[in-house]
Amino acid sequence: FKDLRKQSAAELTAMDFPGYSIGGLSVGESKAEMNEMLEFTTPLLPETKPRYLMGVGSPDALIDGVIRGIDMFDCVLPTRIARNGTCMTSHGRLVVKNAAYAHDFGPIDDNCDCYTCRNFSRAYVRHLIKADETFGLRLTSYHNLYFLLHTMKQVRQAIMDDNLLDFRAEFFENYGFNKPNARNF
Repeated sequence: FKDLRKQSAAELTAMDFPGYSIGGLSVGESKAEMNEMLEFTTPLLPETKPRYLMGVGSPDALIDGVIRGIDMFDCVLPTRIARNGTCMTSHGRLVVKNAAYAHDFGPIDDNCDCYTCRNFSRAYVRHLIKADETFGLRLTSYHNLYFLLHTMKQVRQAIMDDNLLDFRAEFFENYGFNKPNARNF
């Protein structure tokens, strides 16, 4: 539906809004299809106004969106997966409610300095989640939001240092997005 996106962008930019949202993506299409549509749509919108991609919240999609000219994102993903005991870490997804973490007294992410990682172990967070304590869900939600905010801070720094593509490659390698059968969210 590139023709409709082009028509929509033309009509909306003629109205001179303070910013523009892009929707109808991240609803089941492949990453390649989403990126292709962003590459088509984003140049149709003014560079001088914020471009907002709705419903996208995985770390890889945020980075790829920025590379394609997106300025803002929102998504329930970080808190939704946190409620299921899944945490975003610098080494990939970590399902802290799994039995493997019952006696793991390390932080959720050893490269994170958020409140959760500074004060609580994987074992304790796992216990809270398994005991249906809402505090566990708050801790994992806080961690995931902090992780994404920190990731975006790194993205901004990479832009200022003119090495965003290198940052992406390193982030994807560390996170595991480059591995065969890598799990996304």
